[in-house]
Parts: sequence; structure tokens; C-alpha cells
Amino acid sequence: QPPESDRPARLAEERAWVEAALDGDNKAFAKLVERYQKKVYGLAFGILRNREDAWDVAQDAFVKAYKNLSTYEGNAAFYTWLYRITYNLSLDVLRSKGRRATEELTEQTQEAAGDDSPRPEHPSETAERRELAEVVTQAMTKLTEKHRAIIVLREIEGLSYEEMADVLQISKGTVMSRLFHARRNLAALIEPYLKEGQGALASA
Repeated sequence: QPPESDRPARLAEERAWVEAALDGDNKAFAKLVERYQKKVYGLAFGILRNREDAWDVAQDAFVKAYKNLSTYEGNAAFYTWLYRITYNLSLDVLRSKGRRATEELTEQTQEAAGDDSPRPEHPSETAERRELAEVVTQAMTKLTEKHRAIIVLREIEGLSYEEMADVLQISKGTVMSRLFHARRNLAALIEPYLKEGQGALASA
């Protein structure tokens, strides 16, 4: 999500790209893909917890967006419309496969957040962060897909309550309630580790 000061210019730029793409300019749509491919993948991965499935959903999301570009009305940010497509496709995958997969935490945090240049850390700090990240990854897989999605949208993508309501097609009040319960459930899953240290979550 762009910083608030940059949002008007970026939204106008994206609307211009959409209009150009509708006029047959493939390069314009490619700019939209370039801007949001990591974020779309990150949302899909946050819900699916499987890299291969997330890549498939990301590709399908852009294909579907391109085919349905004429239905984008432009009264909402392009990325919320795109995230809604991604969210629905991710749920389709979960429903069709009926499973949840796990992934290495460093891949989840770096790829979902788009951070491919981590700063050097002391070995003990790195080990602790990896350990905590693994706990968070395990805990995320135990949440419902709706709770995983809303945490990714808020904590990783930084969407507002209004934008999350648009993506998820629910009311702002439901967004706030769902986010509250998702955070509470995630905290409850992580709490044993924080109290007892390594291996507590696995043995809980």
C-alpha cells in the first residue's frame, strides 16, 4: 500500500494504466503486474502457506484481472480490486484441496513482505528471530483462512479497515471484529512459546 502522501498520484497513475490497457496497451498492464506481483503473491501465500499454490494463484489473479479489467469501475483503488480477486482465488484453492500447507518462515516473511535484503544480525539474534518466526508460522497455519487473510491484509499489506472491508466484501464492523478475534487467537497460540521458550508450542 502506498504512503498516504503518495496515494492520490499513484491511484491516478494506475487508473491511467488501466485505461491504456483497456485500449490495448499491454505494456500498461505489465506495469500494474510489476507493481503488485509481490504483494499479490504475499497475500496468496499468507492464506495458503504453500509457495507453489501461491504462485499459481498470483498468476491466475492477474489473468483474471486482465480478462475482467472492463469491470473495474475505478471508484476504489486498483489494488483492493486485485486483492479481492486474489483472496477469492485463494479460498477456491483451499476449498478444492481441503488442506493447509506450511513453509519455511524466512521465505514467508521475506517473500510476503517483499523484503529480499535483510540486514546482518548477530548469530544469536538470527537464531531467536528464526525460532520465533517458526512459531508464528505454525500458529498461522492453525488459524482459519479468514483470520489468516485479515492478518496479512492488516499487518503485512497495511490496508485500512475500509480497504479490508472492500477486499473481503464485509462491513467495517465485521472487519474490526474479525481482526480482533484473529489477533487474539494468534496471540493465544504464540503465548506458550513466549512463556516457556523453544518447543513449547509444539508440545502444547
